[in-house]
Amino acid sequence: MQIFVPRERVGDETRVAASPDTVKRLLAAGASVAVEPGAGEGSRIPDAAYEAVGATISADASSADVVLKVRRPTAEEMSGYRRGAIVLAIMDPYGNEDALKAMAEAGILAFAMELMPRITRAQVMDVLSSQANLAGYQAVLDAASEFDRAFPMMMTAAGTVPAARVFVMGAGVAGLQAIATARRLGAVVTATDVRPASKEQVESLGAKFVAVEDDEFRQAETAGGYAKEMSAAYKAKQAELVASHIAKQDVVITTALIPGRPAPRLVTRAMIDAMKPGSVLVDLAVERGGNVEGAEPGKVVSVGPAKVVGHLNVSGRIAASASLLYARNLSAFLETMIDKETKALRIDFEDPLVKATLLTRDGAVVHPNFAGQPAAGGA
Repeated sequence: MQIFVPRERVGDETRVAASPDTVKRLLAAGASVAVEPGAGEGSRIPDAAYEAVGATISADASSADVVLKVRRPTAEEMSGYRRGAIVLAIMDPYGNEDALKAMAEAGILAFAMELMPRITRAQVMDVLSSQANLAGYQAVLDAASEFDRAFPMMMTAAGTVPAARVFVMGAGVAGLQAIATARRLGAVVTATDVRPASKEQVESLGAKFVAVEDDEFRQAETAGGYAKEMSAAYKAKQAELVASHIAKQDVVITTALIPGRPAPRLVTRAMIDAMKPGSVLVDLAVERGGNVEGAEPGKVVSVGPAKVVGHLNVSGRIAASASLLYARNLSAFLETMIDKETKALRIDFEDPLVKATLLTRDGAVVHPNFAGQPAAGGA
Protein backbone atom coordinates (compact mmCIF):
# COMPACT_ATOMS: atom_id res chain seq x y z
CA MET A 1 0.00 0.00 0.00
CA GLN A 2 1.49 3.30 -1.14
CA ILE A 3 0.46 6.65 0.37
CA PHE A 4 1.22 10.03 -1.19
CA VAL A 5 1.13 13.38 0.62
CA PRO A 6 1.20 16.32 -1.82
CA ARG A 7 2.04 19.96 -1.38
CA GLU A 8 -1.21 21.93 -1.30
CA ARG A 9 -1.88 24.07 -4.36
CA VAL A 10 -5.18 25.83 -3.64
CA GLY A 11 -4.98 29.45 -2.54
CA ASP A 12 -2.55 30.17 0.27
CA GLU A 13 -3.11 26.88 2.11
CA THR A 14 -0.33 26.40 4.64
CA ARG A 15 -1.46 23.12 6.23
CA VAL A 16 -0.24 19.66 5.29
CA ALA A 17 -2.03 16.31 5.55
CA ALA A 18 0.66 14.31 7.34
CA SER A 19 3.05 14.85 10.22
CA PRO A 20 6.16 12.88 11.15
CA ASP A 21 4.09 11.21 13.88
CA THR A 22 1.32 10.08 11.53
CA VAL A 23 3.88 8.92 8.96
CA LYS A 24 5.34 6.65 11.65
CA ARG A 25 1.88 5.29 12.45
CA LEU A 26 1.14 4.55 8.80
CA LEU A 27 4.51 2.91 8.23
CA ALA A 28 3.83 0.71 11.26
CA ALA A 29 0.47 -0.21 9.71
CA GLY A 30 2.30 -1.59 6.67
CA ALA A 31 2.23 1.36 4.26
CA SER A 32 5.00 3.11 2.36
CA VAL A 33 4.72 6.91 2.44
CA ALA A 34 5.95 9.46 -0.12
CA VAL A 35 5.82 13.17 0.62
CA GLU A 36 6.10 15.80 -2.09
CA PRO A 37 9.09 18.13 -1.68
CA GLY A 38 8.15 21.20 0.36
CA ALA A 39 4.75 19.83 1.40
CA GLY A 40 5.28 20.65 5.08
CA GLU A 41 7.10 23.97 4.76
CA GLY A 42 4.03 26.07 5.58
CA SER A 43 3.62 24.08 8.79
CA ARG A 44 7.32 24.20 9.72
CA ILE A 45 7.87 20.53 8.89
CA PRO A 46 10.97 20.21 6.66
CA ASP A 47 11.45 17.35 4.23
CA ALA A 48 14.22 16.03 6.48
CA ALA A 49 11.74 15.49 9.30
CA TYR A 50 9.68 13.16 7.11
CA GLU A 51 12.77 11.35 5.86
CA ALA A 52 13.97 10.86 9.42
CA VAL A 53 10.92 8.72 10.24
CA GLY A 54 11.07 6.65 7.05
CA ALA A 55 9.15 8.56 4.37
CA THR A 56 10.55 9.13 0.90
CA ILE A 57 10.52 12.54 -0.75
CA SER A 58 8.94 12.35 -4.19
CA ALA A 59 6.57 14.30 -6.42
CA ASP A 60 5.25 11.19 -8.18
CA ALA A 61 1.66 10.31 -7.22
CA SER A 62 0.98 7.99 -10.14
CA SER A 63 1.30 4.73 -8.20
CA ALA A 64 -0.28 5.86 -4.95
CA ASP A 65 -3.14 3.80 -3.54
CA VAL A 66 -4.04 6.59 -1.11
CA VAL A 67 -3.62 10.37 -1.37
CA LEU A 68 -3.87 12.42 1.83
CA LYS A 69 -4.71 16.09 1.27
CA VAL A 70 -6.01 19.18 3.02
CA ARG A 71 -8.07 20.62 0.16
CA ARG A 72 -10.02 18.94 -2.64
CA PRO A 73 -7.66 18.01 -5.50
CA THR A 74 -7.61 20.13 -8.63
CA ALA A 75 -8.13 18.68 -12.11
CA GLU A 76 -4.41 19.01 -12.75
CA GLU A 77 -3.59 17.06 -9.59
CA MET A 78 -6.09 14.31 -10.38
CA SER A 79 -4.56 13.82 -13.82
CA GLY A 80 -1.55 12.43 -11.99
CA TYR A 81 -3.53 9.98 -9.84
CA ARG A 82 -4.30 6.43 -10.86
CA ARG A 83 -7.93 5.38 -11.29
CA GLY A 84 -9.20 3.75 -8.14
CA ALA A 85 -6.97 5.79 -5.82
CA ILE A 86 -8.43 6.79 -2.46
CA VAL A 87 -8.33 10.52 -1.69
CA LEU A 88 -9.02 11.83 1.83
CA ALA A 89 -9.45 15.60 2.13
CA ILE A 90 -11.72 18.46 3.12
CA MET A 91 -13.77 18.33 -0.08
CA ASP A 92 -16.17 21.30 0.38
CA PRO A 93 -18.86 19.47 -1.65
CA TYR A 94 -21.83 21.77 -1.16
CA GLY A 95 -22.37 23.98 -4.18
CA ASN A 96 -19.43 22.41 -6.02
CA GLU A 97 -21.24 19.88 -8.21
CA ASP A 98 -18.82 20.30 -11.12
CA ALA A 99 -15.88 19.45 -8.88
CA LEU A 100 -17.66 16.33 -7.62
CA LYS A 101 -18.36 15.24 -11.19
CA ALA A 102 -14.70 15.81 -12.09
CA MET A 103 -13.57 13.60 -9.21
CA ALA A 104 -16.00 10.89 -10.32
CA GLU A 105 -14.73 11.10 -13.88
CA ALA A 106 -11.15 10.79 -12.61
CA GLY A 107 -12.16 7.44 -11.12
CA ILE A 108 -11.05 8.20 -7.57
CA LEU A 109 -12.72 7.24 -4.32
CA ALA A 110 -13.14 10.66 -2.75
CA PHE A 111 -13.83 10.88 0.99
CA ALA A 112 -15.00 14.20 2.51
CA MET A 113 -13.54 14.41 5.98
CA GLU A 114 -15.90 17.20 7.01
CA LEU A 115 -18.86 14.81 6.62
CA MET A 116 -17.52 12.51 9.35
CA PRO A 117 -20.41 11.65 11.69
CA ARG A 118 -20.12 13.06 15.19
CA ILE A 119 -20.21 9.80 17.09
CA THR A 120 -17.94 8.58 19.87
CA ARG A 121 -15.97 6.25 17.61
CA ALA A 122 -15.18 9.06 15.16
CA GLN A 123 -14.13 11.77 17.61
CA VAL A 124 -10.44 11.35 16.77
CA MET A 125 -11.35 11.77 13.06
CA ASP A 126 -13.47 14.92 13.46
CA VAL A 127 -11.69 17.53 11.32
CA LEU A 128 -14.41 20.13 11.86
CA SER A 129 -13.81 20.06 15.61
CA SER A 130 -10.02 19.96 15.46
CA GLN A 131 -9.80 22.85 13.02
CA ALA A 132 -12.65 24.92 14.49
CA ASN A 133 -11.04 24.71 17.92
CA LEU A 134 -7.91 26.40 16.58
CA ALA A 135 -9.93 28.87 14.52
CA GLY A 136 -11.73 30.02 17.67
CA TYR A 137 -8.40 30.54 19.41
CA GLN A 138 -6.89 32.40 16.46
CA ALA A 139 -9.98 34.60 16.08
CA VAL A 140 -9.38 36.07 19.52
CA LEU A 141 -5.70 36.73 18.73
CA ASP A 142 -6.71 38.40 15.45
CA ALA A 143 -9.20 40.56 17.34
CA ALA A 144 -6.61 41.50 19.94
CA SER A 145 -4.11 42.49 17.25
CA GLU A 146 -6.64 44.83 15.63
CA PHE A 147 -8.00 46.23 18.91
CA ASP A 148 -6.05 49.32 19.97
CA ARG A 149 -6.54 48.77 23.69
CA ALA A 150 -5.60 46.10 26.20
CA PHE A 151 -7.80 43.07 26.87
CA PRO A 152 -7.28 42.63 30.64
CA MET A 153 -8.08 45.16 33.32
CA MET A 154 -4.88 46.84 34.49
CA MET A 155 -4.61 48.84 37.71
CA THR A 156 -1.64 51.20 37.68
CA ALA A 157 -0.51 54.29 39.58
CA ALA A 158 -1.55 56.33 36.56
CA GLY A 159 -5.06 54.92 36.51
CA THR A 160 -7.10 51.84 35.66
CA VAL A 161 -7.42 50.33 32.21
CA PRO A 162 -10.86 48.67 31.93
CA ALA A 163 -11.15 45.11 30.65
CA ALA A 164 -12.27 44.64 27.07
CA ARG A 165 -15.82 43.40 26.58
CA VAL A 166 -15.99 40.44 24.17
CA PHE A 167 -19.22 38.95 22.80
CA VAL A 168 -19.08 35.53 21.11
CA MET A 169 -22.01 34.62 18.86
CA GLY A 170 -22.30 30.86 18.54
CA ALA A 171 -21.16 28.41 21.22
CA GLY A 172 -20.02 25.49 19.12
CA VAL A 173 -16.43 24.25 19.12
CA ALA A 174 -14.98 27.49 17.72
CA GLY A 175 -17.13 29.69 19.93
CA LEU A 176 -16.30 27.85 23.14
CA GLN A 177 -12.58 28.06 22.41
CA ALA A 178 -12.96 31.77 21.63
CA ILE A 179 -14.67 32.24 24.98
CA ALA A 180 -11.93 30.37 26.82
CA THR A 181 -9.15 32.27 25.04
CA ALA A 182 -10.72 35.70 25.59
CA ARG A 183 -11.17 34.86 29.26
CA ARG A 184 -7.51 33.84 29.53
CA LEU A 185 -6.57 37.24 28.10
CA GLY A 186 -8.60 38.92 30.84
CA ALA A 187 -11.65 40.09 28.88
CA VAL A 188 -15.19 40.26 30.23
CA VAL A 189 -16.91 37.68 28.00
CA THR A 190 -20.53 37.11 27.06
CA ALA A 191 -21.94 34.67 24.53
CA THR A 192 -25.14 33.57 22.84
CA ASP A 193 -26.40 30.49 21.02
CA VAL A 194 -29.75 29.15 19.84
CA ARG A 195 -29.33 25.88 21.75
CA PRO A 196 -30.43 25.92 25.41
CA ALA A 197 -27.85 23.27 26.32
CA SER A 198 -25.06 25.68 25.39
CA LYS A 199 -25.88 27.95 28.33
CA GLU A 200 -24.26 25.58 30.81
CA GLN A 201 -21.17 25.22 28.61
CA VAL A 202 -20.81 28.98 28.27
CA GLU A 203 -21.18 29.59 31.98
CA SER A 204 -18.73 26.78 32.83
CA LEU A 205 -16.07 28.80 31.02
CA GLY A 206 -16.79 31.89 33.10
CA ALA A 207 -18.81 33.81 30.51
CA LYS A 208 -22.33 35.20 30.83
CA PHE A 209 -25.03 33.75 28.57
CA VAL A 210 -27.17 36.24 26.64
CA ALA A 211 -30.58 35.11 25.35
CA VAL A 212 -34.30 35.67 25.77
CA GLU A 213 -34.87 32.71 28.07
CA ASP A 214 -38.62 32.23 27.77
CA ASP A 215 -40.58 28.97 27.49
CA GLU A 216 -39.98 28.77 23.75
CA PHE A 217 -36.24 29.00 24.24
CA ARG A 218 -36.22 26.32 26.92
CA GLN A 219 -37.98 23.92 24.52
CA ALA A 220 -35.89 24.87 21.47
CA GLU A 221 -33.96 21.65 21.14
CA THR A 222 -34.89 18.34 19.54
CA ALA A 223 -34.37 14.97 21.17
CA GLY A 224 -31.26 14.61 19.02
CA GLY A 225 -29.74 17.78 20.45
CA TYR A 226 -30.33 20.02 17.43
CA ALA A 227 -31.86 23.49 17.51
CA LYS A 228 -35.49 23.88 16.51
CA GLU A 229 -36.67 26.65 14.22
CA MET A 230 -37.78 29.57 16.41
CA SER A 231 -40.92 31.62 15.87
CA ALA A 232 -40.78 35.04 14.22
CA ALA A 233 -41.82 36.63 17.51
CA TYR A 234 -38.95 35.00 19.38
CA LYS A 235 -36.45 35.93 16.68
CA ALA A 236 -37.55 39.57 16.94
CA LYS A 237 -37.11 39.60 20.73
CA GLN A 238 -33.72 37.93 20.51
CA ALA A 239 -32.54 40.32 17.77
CA GLU A 240 -33.54 43.32 19.90
CA LEU A 241 -31.64 41.95 22.90
CA VAL A 242 -28.54 41.15 20.84
CA ALA A 243 -28.56 44.57 19.15
CA SER A 244 -28.63 46.39 22.47
CA HIS A 245 -25.89 44.12 23.82
CA ILE A 246 -23.59 44.54 20.81
CA ALA A 247 -23.71 48.31 21.21
CA LYS A 248 -21.85 47.94 24.53
CA GLN A 249 -19.15 45.55 23.27
CA ASP A 250 -15.56 46.19 22.23
CA VAL A 251 -15.13 42.93 20.30
CA VAL A 252 -17.67 40.65 18.61
CA ILE A 253 -16.71 37.21 17.26
CA THR A 254 -19.23 35.37 15.08
CA THR A 255 -18.99 31.63 14.42
CA ALA A 256 -22.34 30.56 12.93
CA LEU A 257 -22.10 28.16 9.98
CA ILE A 258 -24.75 25.80 8.59
CA PRO A 259 -23.44 23.03 6.29
CA GLY A 260 -24.70 23.42 2.74
CA ARG A 261 -26.30 26.80 3.33
CA PRO A 262 -25.15 30.43 3.32
CA ALA A 263 -24.00 31.70 6.70
CA PRO A 264 -26.83 33.37 8.65
CA ARG A 265 -26.64 37.14 8.99
CA LEU A 266 -26.20 37.89 12.69
CA VAL A 267 -24.85 41.45 12.75
CA THR A 268 -26.32 44.20 10.59
CA ARG A 269 -24.77 47.50 9.58
CA ALA A 270 -27.16 49.27 11.98
CA MET A 271 -25.79 47.19 14.86
CA ILE A 272 -22.21 48.04 13.88
CA ASP A 273 -23.03 51.74 13.64
CA ALA A 274 -24.22 51.64 17.26
CA MET A 275 -20.85 50.32 18.48
CA LYS A 276 -18.06 52.39 20.00
CA PRO A 277 -15.25 53.77 17.82
CA GLY A 278 -12.40 51.30 17.55
CA SER A 279 -14.57 48.22 18.04
CA VAL A 280 -13.58 45.01 16.26
CA LEU A 281 -15.69 42.25 14.72
CA VAL A 282 -14.20 38.93 13.59
CA ASP A 283 -16.33 36.94 11.15
CA LEU A 284 -15.38 33.25 11.09
CA ALA A 285 -18.12 32.53 8.54
CA VAL A 286 -16.89 34.96 5.89
CA GLU A 287 -16.07 32.15 3.43
CA ARG A 288 -19.79 31.26 3.34
CA GLY A 289 -21.14 34.78 2.91
CA GLY A 290 -20.47 36.00 6.42
CA ASN A 291 -22.37 36.59 9.64
CA VAL A 292 -21.45 40.28 9.64
CA GLU A 293 -22.78 42.77 7.12
CA GLY A 294 -19.86 44.43 5.35
CA ALA A 295 -17.35 41.61 5.98
CA GLU A 296 -15.08 40.97 3.00
CA PRO A 297 -13.30 37.64 2.44
CA GLY A 298 -9.58 37.89 3.06
CA LYS A 299 -9.68 41.52 4.21
CA VAL A 300 -9.80 43.73 7.28
CA VAL A 301 -12.16 46.58 6.44
CA SER A 302 -13.54 49.64 8.21
CA VAL A 303 -17.30 49.58 8.58
CA GLY A 304 -18.72 52.61 10.37
CA PRO A 305 -16.90 52.98 13.70
CA ALA A 306 -15.51 49.43 13.65
CA LYS A 307 -13.03 47.13 11.95
CA VAL A 308 -14.44 43.93 10.46
CA VAL A 309 -11.91 41.10 10.18
CA GLY A 310 -12.59 38.56 7.42
CA HIS A 311 -9.49 36.40 7.28
CA LEU A 312 -9.82 33.23 5.20
CA ASN A 313 -8.68 29.79 6.37
CA VAL A 314 -8.29 30.94 9.95
CA SER A 315 -7.08 27.57 11.22
CA GLY A 316 -4.41 27.74 8.50
CA ARG A 317 -3.13 30.92 10.16
CA ILE A 318 -1.91 28.65 12.94
CA ALA A 319 -0.80 25.90 10.56
CA ALA A 320 1.94 24.32 12.65
CA SER A 321 -0.66 23.26 15.21
CA ALA A 322 -3.55 22.75 12.77
CA SER A 323 -1.58 20.33 10.61
CA LEU A 324 -0.64 18.11 13.54
CA LEU A 325 -4.29 17.70 14.52
CA TYR A 326 -5.58 17.37 10.96
CA ALA A 327 -2.96 14.76 10.10
CA ARG A 328 -4.04 12.71 13.11
CA ASN A 329 -7.70 12.96 11.98
CA LEU A 330 -6.76 11.54 8.56
CA SER A 331 -4.48 8.78 9.79
CA ALA A 332 -7.07 7.61 12.32
CA PHE A 333 -9.68 7.28 9.57
CA LEU A 334 -7.30 5.62 7.12
CA GLU A 335 -6.25 3.09 9.75
CA THR A 336 -9.87 1.82 9.85
CA MET A 337 -9.45 0.84 6.18
CA ILE A 338 -6.27 -1.19 6.70
CA ASP A 339 -6.46 -4.91 7.52
CA LYS A 340 -4.36 -5.44 10.63
CA GLU A 341 -3.27 -8.94 9.61
CA THR A 342 -2.54 -8.54 5.89
CA LYS A 343 -1.51 -4.86 6.12
CA ALA A 344 -3.54 -4.28 2.93
CA LEU A 345 -6.36 -1.87 2.18
CA ARG A 346 -9.78 -3.30 2.96
CA ILE A 347 -12.68 -0.85 2.79
CA ASP A 348 -15.94 -1.87 4.41
CA PHE A 349 -18.48 0.07 2.36
CA GLU A 350 -21.14 -0.69 4.98
CA ASP A 351 -19.12 0.99 7.73
CA PRO A 352 -21.08 4.07 8.93
CA LEU A 353 -17.93 6.18 8.70
CA VAL A 354 -17.38 5.18 5.06
CA LYS A 355 -21.03 5.60 4.11
CA ALA A 356 -21.13 9.08 5.65
CA THR A 357 -18.00 10.38 3.93
CA LEU A 358 -17.65 8.61 0.56
CA LEU A 359 -18.48 11.00 -2.28
CA THR A 360 -17.42 9.20 -5.47
CA ARG A 361 -16.91 5.57 -6.48
CA ASP A 362 -16.81 3.62 -9.76
CA GLY A 363 -17.07 6.75 -11.89
CA ALA A 364 -20.13 8.22 -10.16
CA VAL A 365 -21.10 10.51 -7.31
CA VAL A 366 -22.53 8.10 -4.72
CA HIS A 367 -23.15 10.17 -1.59
CA PRO A 368 -26.93 10.44 -1.04
CA ASN A 369 -26.72 14.22 -0.58
CA PHE A 370 -25.06 14.71 -3.96
CA ALA A 371 -25.87 11.61 -6.04
CA GLY A 372 -27.49 11.75 -9.44
CA GLN A 373 -24.42 13.03 -11.27
CA PRO A 374 -23.12 9.97 -13.19
CA ALA A 375 -19.81 10.25 -14.96
CA ALA A 376 -18.33 8.35 -17.87
CA GLY A 377 -16.03 5.44 -17.15
CA GLY A 378 -15.38 3.46 -14.01
CA ALA A 379 -12.60 2.97 -11.52
